[in-house]
Amino acid sequence: QFGNFQSNHTMQDNKASRTNFGRFFYRFPEGGESGFDVYNRVSGFIGTLKRDSAEYYNDDEAQEEDSTTICIVTHGLSLRLFLMRWFQYSVHEFERSYNPKNAAVVVLERDPGGWFELSPVDRIAMGFPSYQEQERFRLMHDYSLLDK
Repeated sequence: QFGNFQSNHTMQDNKASRTNFGRFFYRFPEGGESGFDVYNRVSGFIGTLKRDSAEYYNDDEAQEEDSTTICIVTHGLSLRLFLMRWFQYSVHEFERSYNPKNAAVVVLERDPGGWFELSPVDRIAMGFPSYQEQERFRLMHDYSLLDK
């Protein structure tokens, strides 16, 4: 058999609780993971990705870094959390973002300086802000927070 055999009523209650609590920190009962749990695992993956890339580039026969393509196949939530970690999106920015459609290809492109950017089409479709519009930059210069 194939399918989700969880009680529909229980799942609706859990999803309502998740909406009230916040999708990033809510952990489903009975062994479920929170977005925060997956974020921590994604952080480890990024470290491994960087180490493996550095090892590859130290190889004398390795191609130029610019010409390398890396393909990551994952679930929508894991992808959003990867992007959250990679681009340092806030929890609020994550909460306002969306999973890509099933089997979607999401592209990170290199800019002229060698940094990665989420393609504008994918960034808009997933609801993430542009680099310059991220909360961390607005908050960095908002000294009114010190008065609270």
